[in-house]
Amino acid sequence: MAHRVLIITGDAAESLEVLYPYQRLREEGYDVHIAAPSRKKLQFVVHDFVDGFDTFTEKPGYTWPADFAFVEVRPENYVALVVPGGRAPEYIRNNPVVQRLVRHFFENDKPVAHLCHGPLIAAAAGVLDGRRTSAYPAIAPDVRAAGGTFVDGEAVVDGTLVSGRTWVDHPGWMREFIQVLRSKAPVG
Repeated sequence: MAHRVLIITGDAAESLEVLYPYQRLREEGYDVHIAAPSRKKLQFVVHDFVDGFDTFTEKPGYTWPADFAFVEVRPENYVALVVPGGRAPEYIRNNPVVQRLVRHFFENDKPVAHLCHGPLIAAAAGVLDGRRTSAYPAIAPDVRAAGGTFVDGEAVVDGTLVSGRTWVDHPGWMREFIQVLRSKAPVG
């Protein structure tokens, strides 16, 4: 069986935070699947940092098809999980199937990479307690409320969990995640 990596997301996910790990992991030889609330073409967004704004701005981004609906995913068929940010985590975190999927990866010590608002899903799944994680700084209170320790860093590694703040952290975040992934589930 090919080494498969699962990305869980939905509409309003940050375009770069889905597509960068999708392409980078494929370059490494992993088979990458995107799961969402349903099989459909997803509408991503672009979050940009603009002078004079207190937070990021949001514009329409790329569209991309979901390979599977969450209910179709068998997590035992995947060696790792990626959870991009954007606004998608705000609503998919409430899905009990998503919470079950995320718990599978944490409970089985499989590599997990989350970024930006992605830790909201781990918080909802109850797996951040005692963990160190980076995130978009505005959700630091959510990380703490879930029992986690917020770290303001570009590539925070806590066991098999690798996290970052935003797409600006992609190089360090993905470099660290690929090292963890290669150690747990090398291709070839």
